[in-house]
Amino acid sequence: MANTKSALKRVRQTESVNSRKRSQTAALRTAIKKVRQAVETGEGDSQALFNAAVKAIDSAVNKGLIHHNKASRDKSRLAKLVNSAK
Repeated sequence: MANTKSALKRVRQTESVNSRKRSQTAALRTAIKKVRQAVETGEGDSQALFNAAVKAIDSAVNKGLIHHNKASRDKSRLAKLVNSAK
């Protein structure tokens, strides 16, 4: 365990940052899964879900959660999936 005041503070800060990042990453994954599920089942507006997922992906890049190359790859794969379902 941490011995100094500053180390204890860093532990507290790290926990809060990690929990925030974890929830944002989970929301991103959920948005992507919703698009995939909508395309597979044919239910729901896949284009609207795709737009929401792209927004979530771009937001994750700006927050530093994922690398911009991964974001481009994810968006490309989702777009390909949504366009093939039309």
